[in-house]
Amino acid sequence: MSMHLNAFLLGVGHHEAAWRHPLTDSARVTDVRHYEELARIAERGRLDSLFLADGLALSGDVRYNALGGLEPLTLLSALAAVTEHIGLIATVSTTYNEPFHVARKFASLDHISGGRAGWNIVTSAGEAEARNFGLERPAHSLRYHRAEEFVEVALALWDSWKADAVRNDRAGGRYADPAAPIDHTGQHFRVKGPLNIQRSPQSRPLLVQAGSSEDGKEFAARFADAVFTAQQTLGDAQEFYADLKRRLPAYGRRPDELKVLPGISPIIGVTERDARRLERELDGLTIPAYGLRQLSTILGLDLTGHPLDGPLPEVPLDTDGQQSRVRLIRDLSVREGLTIREIINRLAGGRGHRVVAGTPGQIADQMQEWYENGAADGFNIMPPYLPGGLADFVDLVVPELRERGLFRSEYDGRTLRERYGLSLVEAHS
Repeated sequence: MSMHLNAFLLGVGHHEAAWRHPLTDSARVTDVRHYEELARIAERGRLDSLFLADGLALSGDVRYNALGGLEPLTLLSALAAVTEHIGLIATVSTTYNEPFHVARKFASLDHISGGRAGWNIVTSAGEAEARNFGLERPAHSLRYHRAEEFVEVALALWDSWKADAVRNDRAGGRYADPAAPIDHTGQHFRVKGPLNIQRSPQSRPLLVQAGSSEDGKEFAARFADAVFTAQQTLGDAQEFYADLKRRLPAYGRRPDELKVLPGISPIIGVTERDARRLERELDGLTIPAYGLRQLSTILGLDLTGHPLDGPLPEVPLDTDGQQSRVRLIRDLSVREGLTIREIINRLAGGRGHRVVAGTPGQIADQMQEWYENGAADGFNIMPPYLPGGLADFVDLVVPELRERGLFRSEYDGRTLRERYGLSLVEAHS
């Protein structure tokens, strides 16, 4: 079985200074043709899927970063029209949406794309997001409790149409059998149903989750088909992988029913010296004030008065924000004795995801090591700059992986779920 590869598309690149580098054009961050080009490159490499992140508030300081802000489901509908095989995964929050809207939109994308839709389920950790809806940010555990019920309702709505409900019997005058109401009444939602769109090609989208807190891991073990995660070391990745897989039997699931895809930002050069030079160029374009503000936001701790060349102060872990990312940064700081300035530089390339600079063979070596040693079922590829970083991965690293028998040469399966080795969901009787 080959590893799974997902292309995580973000503006003109994942490095926070990518917009300043001559290899990019930041004017394209809201140009659909930019994303069409990226989708075609990813499909040319036979990658499983592409993924668009999202937030419901302005993220970062627009003085120092190029932010696109295109809504993912809208954009993916456009990308469905210019691709044939690659999966299309959109981030949608369970905290500031309603299940009926979300279920209908993903069913629509699944129909439009011929069975290629995926949903990255997030609970929206930011305080600014809550303020945009006139609300207080819910506690971490409450967000996940709402998310569980949200997904339960969405699953029921997708299942409210039987697979053979549409008869299209022109002679007999019967188009379809009636869909069944779901009659859901819970703590957070009351939904009658059924969904007002017929069953889609996959029955339900691929379900993806990215939280690594205890609540997040339990949620993933119960619902997710794939997990996007961030680890810095092989040991940490192996521990996370084993922990998550151990949780599955409690929900009647097998370990192979959940794919773990750590993020990796590959800085690729024909030689290692070339790769290191590009890494230095990108890091040299970072703006410390921006990085400090981003780090303060993630940690929920104002670092303005702390010296950049001093250590990170004590960081509380019982936050209602991004618990797993806060722990990753704290552990990185302690393990390597990093100063605040050094942490900012380390986060500039991937916001806590692993950054690897080297030749195509060296990048493939590291991916192979994690894949073959119980740390990953594949990877969430985060090109440092776009489109060139994605093209280099597809044209230089993917052939290395194929030579080693680690990745496909042609697409197999018709739908995104099949590509991830998952069966289509049958309708309940």
